[in-house]
Amino acid sequence: MEAYCLKCREKREITNPEQVTLKNGRPATKGDCPLCGTKMFRIGKS
Repeated sequence: MEAYCLKCREKREITNPEQVTLKNGRPATKGDCPLCGTKMFRIGKS
């Protein structure tokens, strides 16, 4: 799954993806950027 890295300013593949649920019940995915290691977050189904 791809997400936008704010540090690299590019879309990258998420490493260590983890499915989470937001407070309002929506699904989301969080993980790390493979290049810089910054946390990445994407709302929506994977």
